Amino acid sequence: MPDTNIPALIAQLHTILGPRGLLTDAHDTAPFAEDWRKLFPGRTPAVIRPENAEELSAVVKACMQARVALVPQGGNTSMVAGATPDDSNSQLVLSLSRMNVVRSVDPIDLTMTLEAGVTLKAAQMAASDAGCLLPLSISSEGTAQIGGVLATNAGGNNTVRYGNARDMVLGLEVVLPSGEIWNGLRRLRKDNTGYCLRQLFVGSEGTLGVITAAVLKLAPRPNEIELALCAVPSAQAALDLFTRFNRHDPAAISAFEYMSGAGMAFVAKHIPGAMIPFEAAHYALIELATPRRDARLRESLEGVLEAALEDEIVLDAVIAESEAQRGALWKLREEHAEAQKREGASVKNDVSVPVSRVPELLARAEIAAQKLIPGMRMVPFGHMGDGNIHLNFEQPEGANPVEFLARDHDIMDMVGEIVRDLDGSFSAEHGVGRLKPYMMPSWRGGAELAAMQAIKSALDPLGLMNPGKVLP
Repeated sequence: MPDTNIPALIAQLHTILGPRGLLTDAHDTAPFAEDWRKLFPGRTPAVIRPENAEELSAVVKACMQARVALVPQGGNTSMVAGATPDDSNSQLVLSLSRMNVVRSVDPIDLTMTLEAGVTLKAAQMAASDAGCLLPLSISSEGTAQIGGVLATNAGGNNTVRYGNARDMVLGLEVVLPSGEIWNGLRRLRKDNTGYCLRQLFVGSEGTLGVITAAVLKLAPRPNEIELALCAVPSAQAALDLFTRFNRHDPAAISAFEYMSGAGMAFVAKHIPGAMIPFEAAHYALIELATPRRDARLRESLEGVLEAALEDEIVLDAVIAESEAQRGALWKLREEHAEAQKREGASVKNDVSVPVSRVPELLARAEIAAQKLIPGMRMVPFGHMGDGNIHLNFEQPEGANPVEFLARDHDIMDMVGEIVRDLDGSFSAEHGVGRLKPYMMPSWRGGAELAAMQAIKSALDPLGLMNPGKVLP
């Protein structure tokens, strides 16, 4: 524990924030002290809930003066424990859930200005109400907050067309470790005036400052959407199908997802209401969308699928006939993480490789996995269209879950060796958090890691912003 009087600091913060702005009862703080995967249980003496950036500025100044660390937390949906305090009971959790106002939506500029505590789902709905589309979509969008989404540079289902969260950010408001407020809420598409500071904070996982508001780019709301679920004979066939759609009309592809038969079986087993239309060893989910009217997307989708069926690249397919059916098909993909959690212990690998090498990644990982732990079940799924696969491994049936999880680094390193050989990355969209900093020296060592550490030291010389995350 740091050499400070935390009770005195909490009393000071109570004066700054008022009774609604501070949680100190252990029952109230407990949900903020454990990550979603329950791998890193922690403790915190208080959860700070500011109402605006000015309150947060005063909080940060007080904490820096007292030498007490802050752990920014959004919806607490991190897969790598990027928003979890340690178990020292000396780190304060910072929640921006009260800063949840959508300030404006401009359908001409196609921009949205909103506070960090707005959930991604609420932001999507606000954009839709204005006739626009916020194209960022992730499985946890009902809980994940904009601040966390940007701090982790979330990817999601629509990256193949619209890019990651980073690509949607025009401006930010950030409270720096000094307590100063940087107001960079600019709606400009072009602003070439020195270093692009906003991109420094996107993906920094709260280690350089706290995002309090943002200006996001929007897109026109689609007028036509078509979705198909396909059974394919192999991962290579799924890639071939993506290539066909990409050559036919790349601007129409809004998502192209891959799922294994094992993962779909877990969804059918554990998720109430999940209905899988046909059994297969491999699946592809394809969504096409366009703001154009009379674009005849259905005709386009059917044409590509008919040719693929003739060439046996597709074995079977179903096309959503309604919004309800579209939601049901997407549910099969979005519930993969929850289904695996209910099946038992799993080790998750959020990796990316060049799109063309995804089938090789899956084939080599399956062989290596059985050599490492016979009976371990590989459950890959994810964004084949951008090369990001969640290469997860479930414990062998009947195995001890604690013993299996004790080998998580062995499994992650096994996957990492293959990914490195394929010119990929050990973290595609989940970030580094507390789970993977040990990988940074071997993957990002030398000049790259030194530059990151220099930036961290310059902005947060006391190392009190989300300590233990990202950097080793």
